[in-house]
Amino acid sequence: MISANMAIHGYDTARSAAAPRPTPDPAARSEAAFGAALGEFATELQGADTAARNTMISGADPHALVEALAATELAVETAVSVRDKVVEAYLEILRMPV
Repeated sequence: MISANMAIHGYDTARSAAAPRPTPDPAARSEAAFGAALGEFATELQGADTAARNTMISGADPHALVEALAATELAVETAVSVRDKVVEAYLEILRMPV
């Protein structure tokens, strides 16, 4: 036979497991993703700057500088591509009839 306490505990467990969870706001997720991408971009630029300084000041490995500059170039090209897509979307919205 099931005691009342066991039934209450089972009901509580099932209720919390079946409760709807709030979904994150899509705008908040977009902001978080944009912030993370912006942080990665800044980190990439900082890494290239550090590598350039180390190479010029202490004669560090020039291959590390070339690799850092190549990664920075890729990050800048990606940022420019994203910017172009945003501008294109904005212009498309402006062309929409109201």
